[in-house]
Amino acid sequence: MKAIWKDRIIADSEDTVIVEGNHYFPADCVSSEYLRESATSTRCVWKGTASYYDVVVGDDVNADAAWYYPDPLRAAESIRGRIAFWRGVQVVE
Repeated sequence: MKAIWKDRIIADSEDTVIVEGNHYFPADCVSSEYLRESATSTRCVWKGTASYYDVVVGDDVNADAAWYYPDPLRAAESIRGRIAFWRGVQVVE
């Protein structure tokens, strides 16, 4: 699977975990050069607190387009150390 935005491959892995229709990529398969920490966080009752990254390509910023659970709850342990995408980031085979 690949995560692509603005014709750049942001993540590439054959080892994604699918939760609620979202592919979670191993963090070491994501190009950190395209990620910028965001102050945004949200809470899911069964996954825990999510933190976000902006996806940045050149001067283009896709705010909060990537998220991860730094300390997921037990039910979501399979996504620890993984990052998912949305907001126009295409996830394709």
